[in-house]
Amino acid sequence: MINQLIGEIKKKDAPIVVGLDPMLSYVPEHLKKDAFAACGETLEGACEAIWQFNKGIIDATYDLVPAVKPQIAMYEQFGVEGLKLFKKTCDYAKSKGLVIIGDIKRGDIGSTSEAYAVGHLGKVTVGENVFSPFTEDFVTVNPYLGSDGVNPFLKVCREEKKGIFILVKTSNPSSGEFQDQKVGDTPIYEIVARKVAQWGEDIMGDDYSYVGAVVGATYPEMGAALRKIMPKNYILVPGYGAQGGTGKDLAPFFNEDGLGAIVNSSRGIICAYNKAPYHEKFSPANFADASRAAVLDMKEDLKNAFVK
Repeated sequence: MINQLIGEIKKKDAPIVVGLDPMLSYVPEHLKKDAFAACGETLEGACEAIWQFNKGIIDATYDLVPAVKPQIAMYEQFGVEGLKLFKKTCDYAKSKGLVIIGDIKRGDIGSTSEAYAVGHLGKVTVGENVFSPFTEDFVTVNPYLGSDGVNPFLKVCREEKKGIFILVKTSNPSSGEFQDQKVGDTPIYEIVARKVAQWGEDIMGDDYSYVGAVVGATYPEMGAALRKIMPKNYILVPGYGAQGGTGKDLAPFFNEDGLGAIVNSSRGIICAYNKAPYHEKFSPANFADASRAAVLDMKEDLKNAFVK
């Protein structure tokens, strides 16, 4: 799957993933009005509104980007109906040829971790039938519990030729409370990065591993150090746009081949219609067109990452 992701990045000349992280408050009023008229002010109605929102954004951007990254918490908040919506969104994005990065941040041990891995990346057997419960190609994994939590995902990745992105240095302001603490002279995020590189050695695609890392755009100097530690691990870079990261900050995350990283933008794209400068040009009815414009602007901005 890493080969497919890289192929799509090259084809579309866009190391961009659209974060489908919708809150109901992000959805334009006309979509909510129609959904509530059809389904009532219910969990089903909320999910119908978000579905129309997601579908519009996917339809407007799938030809520009290689991947989408739905954040499962935004769907779980609506209970069972939300999980159905998560699956429906993943399936629809895949039908458009997009790579799916499930932002699930799972991390547990033993059979629990195995169940997460099978549920999101693998297959489950029911009698004589085999099912793929969800359709993600990659998922995010929390390594805090060590190899016990990661190994079940590695096993499924080998079997299914799918991948994971392991949290190494996250973009949130308080990440340093734990991730920056030192063992001797070495910060914990570097220790995790070395382990990611080790895990990835045995699950390689053509040039990059099926095991990647999450490193926030808000810490470019750390990104430079981590890039050297993990030369064959793709880096998923959150924190662009709404969290302050810009194209010029991102050069350290890429290798000299122009590959090695894919940059996520969530609110900056899906909420573009409601933000400057797009809200002046696009009405809420044209929210999807605003998202497309934001992707095109992001693509142009990311060219700054390669300006020497």
